[in-house]
Amino acid sequence: MRTPTPDTPHTQGRWHRLAAAATATAALLLTGLGTAAHASAAPSSTTPRTAGAQAVAAAVAKAHVQYTEQCGSTPRQGYAACHALRVTSGTTAYQEEQAAKRGVAPATVSPRAASATPTGYGPSDLQDAYGLTSAAATAGSGETIAIVDAYDDPNAESDLATYRAHYGLSACTTANGCFKKVGQTGSTASLPAPDSGWAGEISLDLDMASAICPNCGILLVEAKSASMANLGTAVNEAVKLGAKYVSNSYGGSESPSDSTYDSSYFNHPGVAITVSAGDEGYGAEYPAASRYVTAVGGTRLAASSTSRGWTESVWNTSGTEGTGSGCSAYDTKPTWQTDTGCAKRTIADVSAVADPATGVSVYDTYGSDGTGWNTFGGTSASAPIIAAVYALAGTPGSGDYPARYPYAAAGTAALNDVTSGSNGSCSTSYLCTARSGYDGPTGWGTPQGTAAFTG
Repeated sequence: MRTPTPDTPHTQGRWHRLAAAATATAALLLTGLGTAAHASAAPSSTTPRTAGAQAVAAAVAKAHVQYTEQCGSTPRQGYAACHALRVTSGTTAYQEEQAAKRGVAPATVSPRAASATPTGYGPSDLQDAYGLTSAAATAGSGETIAIVDAYDDPNAESDLATYRAHYGLSACTTANGCFKKVGQTGSTASLPAPDSGWAGEISLDLDMASAICPNCGILLVEAKSASMANLGTAVNEAVKLGAKYVSNSYGGSESPSDSTYDSSYFNHPGVAITVSAGDEGYGAEYPAASRYVTAVGGTRLAASSTSRGWTESVWNTSGTEGTGSGCSAYDTKPTWQTDTGCAKRTIADVSAVADPATGVSVYDTYGSDGTGWNTFGGTSASAPIIAAVYALAGTPGSGDYPARYPYAAAGTAALNDVTSGSNGSCSTSYLCTARSGYDGPTGWGTPQGTAAFTG
C-alpha cells in the first residue's frame, strides 16, 4: 500500500528486483530493436555474427534488472510522486538482445555508473513499434508538447541536447525557439528549487516527447512543489502559453478534493492532457482518474515474429509493482466510457511501454543519480509517448476532450489490442486482466499510427 511521505524534495526510492521477459521470450526475434547508435552499446571486440531467433529468445529470457523509484514513495494526500523507475543494475532485455546479435557476453548496468552508450529503446525502436516512423519524419512542425513536472532540472536543456544529438534528431534549444523552460507562473527567471529525483523524471519526459515527435517544440513547466495545487497551476500555465498537448507523469491517492482539482486544473477542451496511470499495480490514482484526461497504462514491449514485429502484454512485476488501473472513487464517468464494471471513471484509456526491463534510454546528468545514459521505465514513460502521438495526429477540435478519440477507434487497426497479462487481483476481471477489447491495465491498447488520436 501507499506510504505517506513529507512534501519535501526527492527522497531516495526503495529498491526492486525485476525478472523480465520470463513468459513471452519464446516469441522474441531480432526484428525492429536496434538503431545504429544502439549497436555501439554492445562490446565490439568480437566479429559480429547473426544469431537465430531461438538464441535471441534464450538470451532475452536471462534479462534481470534492479530499479528504484526516482521520486520516492507515494506522498500524502494532496501531493504527488513521479512515476519514473530508473534501472540501477542488471541486464536489460535490450542488452541481452544486442549481445546475442554480436555473439558476445552482455554488458550490465552498474549502479551510479555512467553508461557510455544507451541501454534501452531509442527513437527508431519506439517509432517502429507504434507505427509512427513516417509520421515522426513528416508531422509535428508548429506543435508544442508541454511537460509538467515538479521542481527544477538545471541541466534539462543540455541533457536534451545530448539525447537528440546522439540519435540524430534536430536541435531543440532555447536559442532556436524549439525549447522553453518556465516556472508555474510562466517566468523564465523565477524557477523552483532543483531536485535530483524529479530531474530524472524531467529528462525522461523530454526524451520521450523528442523520440516520438522530433519536429515538435517542447515547453517545460516546472511547479514549485509536488502538491496537486502547484502541479495543477503548472498545467493551467502550459495551456495559457498555447500548448495543445500536456503530459503529466505523476500521481497520488484519490481524495474528495479531486472534483475541485478537475474543474480548476484539468478541464481544458481542445487540449490533449495525458496522465500516467501509476506504477503500483491495480488501484486508482489521481489525476489519472480525472474524466478530462487520457489515462495511460503500461506494457511490456518486445520484438516478435508477428506481422507487426512486436508484441505487448500488461506490465506487471509483482502484486504492488506494475501499471495502475481500476475504478475511481470520486470522478464521474465520461460519456464516451461505457464499460459496466465501474460506476465512476475507469482507468486506463490507452497504454504504451513502461516495463523497466524493456525500458527506454534517457540521458540525465543532474544530481547524484544523474549518471548520463540510463534506462527508465514506469508509466512516466508511457504518458509523454502518448502526448507526442496526439501531437503527431494534429490539433484537437476546439471543443473536444481528446480522451474520447481512442474510443471512436476502438477495435480498429489504429490500436494494438493487448490481450495478455494482469496487474493484480480484482473482483471484476477486466479491470485488472487484459482481454480482447477494452480492459483496465491497457485501455483500448497501444498506438498503431496516429488515426486513433485525432477527432
